[in-house]
Amino acid sequence: MVDGISKHFAIGMLVLALIAIMLFTLPSYAGLDLTIGMILSMLILFGMYVILITEVVHRTTLAMFGALLILIVLLYTGLTTPHDSVSFVIDAIDFNTIGLLLGMMIIVGILGETGVFQYIGIRAAKAAKGDVWKLMVLFSIITAVASAFLDNVTTVLLIIPVTISVAKILNINPIALILAEVFASNVGGTATLIGDPPNIMIGSAAGISFVDFAYRMTPEVVITFVISLVLLKFMFRRDLRQKPEHIERLNEMDETKEIKDRVLLKKTIVVLFAVIVLFIFHGVLNVEVSIIALAGAAVLLLITKIQPEKVFHHVEWTTLIFFAGLFVIVAGVEMSGALEILAQEAIKITDGNLASTMFLTVWMSAIVSAFVDNIPYTATMIPIIENISMDPSFASSISNFEHNPLWYALAIGADFGGNGTLIGSSAGLIAVALSQKFGYPISFRTFLMRGFPYMIATTLIASMILYLRILFLW
Repeated sequence: MVDGISKHFAIGMLVLALIAIMLFTLPSYAGLDLTIGMILSMLILFGMYVILITEVVHRTTLAMFGALLILIVLLYTGLTTPHDSVSFVIDAIDFNTIGLLLGMMIIVGILGETGVFQYIGIRAAKAAKGDVWKLMVLFSIITAVASAFLDNVTTVLLIIPVTISVAKILNINPIALILAEVFASNVGGTATLIGDPPNIMIGSAAGISFVDFAYRMTPEVVITFVISLVLLKFMFRRDLRQKPEHIERLNEMDETKEIKDRVLLKKTIVVLFAVIVLFIFHGVLNVEVSIIALAGAAVLLLITKIQPEKVFHHVEWTTLIFFAGLFVIVAGVEMSGALEILAQEAIKITDGNLASTMFLTVWMSAIVSAFVDNIPYTATMIPIIENISMDPSFASSISNFEHNPLWYALAIGADFGGNGTLIGSSAGLIAVALSQKFGYPISFRTFLMRGFPYMIATTLIASMILYLRILFLW
C-alpha cells in the first residue's frame, strides 16, 4: 500500500514538474504576457489538483497549505501587502456559501435525529422493489427536480442520508447512486436562478427574471437530463448488477416505526419548509440564502431545545475549511489576472461570431469550472461578456434577442462543468464528505473517471440544444 502511494506521488510530482515547465515556457511562444504572479498562482492551483489525484494528502490539509502558498506568492509579487492580507482572505472566502452549508447541515442534522431518512429510505426501496436501476432513476429525478427549486447543495444534504439508509437496508454499495445524484443536482440546478449560485450572479448582472431564466433554460435541462439517464445506465452497468438482499424482509418492514420523535419531526419540517419558501423569494426579499439558512438553524435549535454540541457533531467542519482554503487559492489566481487574460484570449478566437462565441463560452466555462470553483469564474466572465455585448461587430448579431444568449451559455458551462471533478461543485464535495462519513469513501480519481465523461456528454447535448434554439430565435 505504501509503495502504491509512493508511486502515485512520484508520478504526480513528475506531472507537476512538466506543468511548471509549460507555464514558464509556452506562454511566451503563444504571445501571452503572463507575470510571475500569474504563473506561480496557476502552478499552485494545478499542483493542488495533481496532489489531490495522488491522494497522499487530505484535501482539507492541502487546501489550507495551498492558501498559505498563495498568500506568500501575493506578498512576494506585491499584489497584496502584509497589512491587507487579512482583508484579502476575508474577502476571498464566500461566506454566503459557507453560511448556507453550515445552516443547512444543522437543520438536516436535527432532521436526521427524527428517523425520517430511514422512513423515506424504506418507502423508496419498496417503490423500486429493490431494483438498483429503478432506485437510481427515482433518486436522480427527485434530486434534479428539487435542485431546481432549492439550491443543489441543500438537495444533496437531504437526499444522501436517504440513499445511505436504502443502501443499508438492501445491503448494497450506494456509491453509484450518490454519484448519479450529484450529477443530477448540477444538471437540475441549471434550470432556475436559485438552483446554483452562478445563476443568481448571471441573472443579477443581465437583468434576467426568474421566469425568463427558467423559460430559456428548462428545455435544455429536461432534454439533457432524460438523455443522460441512458448514459448513467451505461456508466454504472456493473454497479447496477448488484443483488439486493433482504427483499422479503423489506416488504415486511413497517416504515412508520422508524420515526423516533414525531413532535421534533413536525417542528423541523415546518422550519425547513419556511426556509425553502424564503429561498425561492430571497431575491425579492433581498436577503442572502446564508442568512436564511442560519436563521432557520437558530430558530430550530431554540424551539427544539436540542443541545448544540449534539447537533454540531453532524456539521462537516473539514469540508467547510476545505471550501475556505479553495476560495483563497482561486481568489489569488483571480487577483493575479490569469483568469481574465485566459478568458479574453479565448474569446478573441471567435472574431465576434455568435455561434462560435456561444460554443466557446459553454466549453471554456465547463472545462474551467470542473477545476476552478464556478463562483469566481462566473464573476470573472460577467464583465467580459458585458464588454463583448457592447462590441459593434457582435451587438448586431444579438439585436433580435431580449437577452444575450451568451448569458445562458455561461450558465450551462459553469453549472454542468461542476460534474467534471470532485471539487468542481459544492454539491459534489458535500456528497463525498457525507458518503465518507457513513463509510463509503469516494476518491478523486473515482469521481473523475465517472464525472468527466458525464460532463462532456451532457454539455455537448445542452450546447447543441441551445444552438438550435438560437438558430430559430427561441
